[in-house]
Amino acid sequence: MVLSERFDAETWQPVLFCIAENADADALAALLESGRVRAVHDRIDDQLTELISAGQPGRVRTDAQWAAAKAEVLEGKTPAQHGNWAWYPWSGRLVHVLPREQFRLVRTDRNRDKITRADQAVLLDRRIGVIGLSVGNSAALTCAMEGVGGSFRLADFDRLGLSDLNRLRAGVHELGVEKTVLCARQMYEIDPYLDIEIWREGLTADTIDGFVDGLDLLVEECDTPWVKIAAREHARRLGIPVLMDTNDRGLLDVERFDLDPDRPLLHGRIGDTTADDVVGLDRAAMVALMLRMVDDTRISPALSGAIDQIGRTLSSWPQLASGTMLGGAMVTDTARRVLLGRAVPSGRFYVDLDRLIGWQA
Repeated sequence: MVLSERFDAETWQPVLFCIAENADADALAALLESGRVRAVHDRIDDQLTELISAGQPGRVRTDAQWAAAKAEVLEGKTPAQHGNWAWYPWSGRLVHVLPREQFRLVRTDRNRDKITRADQAVLLDRRIGVIGLSVGNSAALTCAMEGVGGSFRLADFDRLGLSDLNRLRAGVHELGVEKTVLCARQMYEIDPYLDIEIWREGLTADTIDGFVDGLDLLVEECDTPWVKIAAREHARRLGIPVLMDTNDRGLLDVERFDLDPDRPLLHGRIGDTTADDVVGLDRAAMVALMLRMVDDTRISPALSGAIDQIGRTLSSWPQLASGTMLGGAMVTDTARRVLLGRAVPSGRFYVDLDRLIGWQA
């Protein structure tokens, strides 16, 4: 087998070109001549139609009226000059999109009026941090799709493995890609105007403060006790709310450190334990601590029966795609309400499908 090009596992940011500007026009022409563009996708006329319809839904126009309406939007530019051309290096795709504000107005138009345009503008001005990008991948992508957050920080040290594909939306061609890179790519393919930072080595004592500082909301979905506690310590000090989905019984954890900066971490379930206290714990002690965090008296029968088998017949905590997707929905819905100042209290909330729909052994 002869390979013509190596797989790109590194790049994660699109490059935007506005060909109404001469320098960008020249740069785009050079890119096209380089052979690095594998496909050009230009549906700007359809996007203009949607933009105009969003402003006056239901209005019937003749072909001449549509042409006049589009010419008014273009303001003397050609269709090719309108908006930006987003090049995605990892796929080689070049995609023509509306300018940022027009793009976002159309992309989130079907959110109305579950989310008003005024509320959507507020949400897109918020920064969300996500730690742990297996379960957290679903939360980050759902937030991006719904327009909950316009800026994101993503942290994970791991790479995509085959066993991750039971719950993480990705393809076999992406095996070995860093989870931060994978998630950022997926989000940018939804909205090339997002602002995303990635922490590719995960978080350490030297980097965690810089990750948390400046966030409007933190989503914590990692399996490392030190990070779980340290992230909350920093969030509490800075008054940043924290959300966590556990991928078991639909448990969503809400800690409103923005409203109550003195509340105990994890609702007091770990007592006075600090991040420094858990450094060096052996596996058994870590498992015991994690069970205290999630309340082992309320976990599902399946997870309860699996605990003693982890490291024996099971490689790690059992998780399902359905639980991961449910968690992404719960995190996004709650994040939206928190960021909009709705009355969301601290607490533990369950959307337990076994109980709601019925469960039989």
